[in-house]
Amino acid sequence: MTWKKKKGEPAGQEAPAQGGAAAGFSLGKYKNYLKWIIPLVVVVVVVAIAAFANNLNKSKKVDVAPEYTQASVTRRTISQTLSTTGTLSAANSYTVRSLVAGEILTSDFEEGDEVQSGQQLYQIENSDASANVEQAQLNLEQAQRNYDTIADYRYVRSPVAGTVYSLKVKVGEEVTSGQEVAVVQDASQMVLQLTFPSADAANFSVGQTAQITLDGTFEVLNGTVTEVSGSDVLSSGNVLVRTVTITTPNAGTLNTTQSATATINGISSTNSATFNYKEQRTLTASTAGTVASIYVPEGGQVAENGIVLELAGDKLEETIQSAYESLRSREISMRNAEETLGNYTINAPISGTVIQRNYQQGESVESGKDLCIIYDLSYLEMTINIDELDINQITVGQSVSVTADSVDGVFEGEVTRVSMVGTTTGGTTTYPVTVQVDEYGDLRPGMNVNAEIVVEQASDAIAVPNAAIERGDYVLVTTASPSAANADPEMTAPEGYVYVSVETGVSDDNYTEITAGLQEGDIIGYVSSKTFSYDDYNSYGSEMSAAVPVGVIALPGNTLRGGK
Repeated sequence: MTWKKKKGEPAGQEAPAQGGAAAGFSLGKYKNYLKWIIPLVVVVVVVAIAAFANNLNKSKKVDVAPEYTQASVTRRTISQTLSTTGTLSAANSYTVRSLVAGEILTSDFEEGDEVQSGQQLYQIENSDASANVEQAQLNLEQAQRNYDTIADYRYVRSPVAGTVYSLKVKVGEEVTSGQEVAVVQDASQMVLQLTFPSADAANFSVGQTAQITLDGTFEVLNGTVTEVSGSDVLSSGNVLVRTVTITTPNAGTLNTTQSATATINGISSTNSATFNYKEQRTLTASTAGTVASIYVPEGGQVAENGIVLELAGDKLEETIQSAYESLRSREISMRNAEETLGNYTINAPISGTVIQRNYQQGESVESGKDLCIIYDLSYLEMTINIDELDINQITVGQSVSVTADSVDGVFEGEVTRVSMVGTTTGGTTTYPVTVQVDEYGDLRPGMNVNAEIVVEQASDAIAVPNAAIERGDYVLVTTASPSAANADPEMTAPEGYVYVSVETGVSDDNYTEITAGLQEGDIIGYVSSKTFSYDDYNSYGSEMSAAVPVGVIALPGNTLRGGK
């Protein structure tokens, strides 16, 4: 470069200095640009390399197309199940415990024996308990008699049948204990007591007939000897006599003012006497009280042990109540003594199998000890916990497939109870469901088992593999299939196939029921996991997504179909 010198400047002095200054200014300027240009160039190069590699990769993956697996539409049974685990238990179990202590006298059973409900298992020595029951029985009988007597104090009864000859009280009148309240006479028969010579009377006997002659009228009545005195008495005429009692029916004409004599076997009495009523009793009050009511008026007839009148009063009621409470106490004591005695005989509470026997004959047992354990093995059951999201699918009667790692085979069970009471833990609620297994083979109580509940099932159903169901419930069928006539014209399918809309039903892990849209004889096509890589599918779909219109899904193999 040629630098021109300014006027007036000496040649060869300042020109180099100016040239150096100019050169320094230019270099500084370009250094600032280089700070930005060099990084920018590096970024552009990296982006270009990445774009080249990506295009190269895409060019390889675009060529990837799926291989379709074909299958015939067939019928099969499809079950939708819910799997869980649980522990088996016996239908019922009972641990028999002793309630008393003592020596075991009998225990006629062994482990493994079948026993029936109520069958005797153990007999424990019970002599003391038996004695207590006897004493309690005596106390109860005594209390019962005492109550009956005191409760009857309120009534004044006649010990004989007859006529209420007189009443000595009125309703509302106060009486004291032992006070005479009435007189009752049995006037149906009259009694006559006469004396006969001892020598003759010694030959008289009870039941002999006597002829009675009434004084004044000399009417003769028949009577019967009812008693002959065994002792002799010296009469006023210094004659030894014996007293003979004669009874005669009273037609209502005889009374205690009438006198008479009698003849027995032709032997006449030595005196005359007046008649007496066969029975005459003066009734008294057994306790103090007020006459509450009169049952038989004066002159009325009363039966033997019949009530003539009733008494009442606070003190009387208190006495009766006290006697009743004493009776109830004795009854409770008696019941407790009998229950205690019953505890010495131990019977099977349920029918089942004795799986454990802890005591045998001759051993002593303490109260509260476990004697044996009985299992009712008529069936096995288990309780499983079902999540709140699934519980509404469970109903009583559903079948359950039960398996165990330790026992071969599948055992059929049934849901017998679905509880309404849930348990919440950690924000999740589960509900207990009871499963019963009737035919359990070699399964045993305590085993951990797997349970598979059939919540829904379709038998003899048209079904396709789950992979054949595409979004929107479409299935790819060959154009030669009978159902190809129902193809959706808006759907673009691979060559040789059409899309058919279907309705689905029950599904399991492998198959789905088709309730409408397909029929037997159709040939379907689907991409199985063995013939297609989803990594390739995703890469392919990413490349095609920019070119696919809205509402259209890009499929492998450059196939497009309408999406829903």
